[in-house]
Amino acid sequence: MPVKGLGEYDDHNVFARILRGEIPSRKVYEDEWVLAFHDIAPQAPVHVLVIPKKRWVSIADFSARASEGEIAGFWRAVGAVARQLDLEGTGYRVLANMGEHASQEVPHFHVHIFGGRPLGRMLERRTEG
Repeated sequence: MPVKGLGEYDDHNVFARILRGEIPSRKVYEDEWVLAFHDIAPQAPVHVLVIPKKRWVSIADFSARASEGEIAGFWRAVGAVARQLDLEGTGYRVLANMGEHASQEVPHFHVHIFGGRPLGRMLERRTEG
């Protein structure tokens, strides 16, 4: 079933191809639920992507249709990756983009883990008036 605004899962997206071993990645972590690897265009000293191994288009798709075990396994893996990268002491950011307005580029649910330096505000404050 398609998720509003994102359509059907595309088996040819880059993350599906990485999961099948068609495109190489610099793996950081892997378990039964996820694969985590370094982003090819890092936006911080540490920039890792965590993707579920199943075919979820977006966070909306994942949160609506994944089992409780899949959801727990995914988020526990995100925490394990952050610990493995030694980010807990200084902090890190987890980001998921969903849909056009958030600039989701790959139609496979994923989160970014950023760290290794102060990251600043998430969004600029807007002043009305």
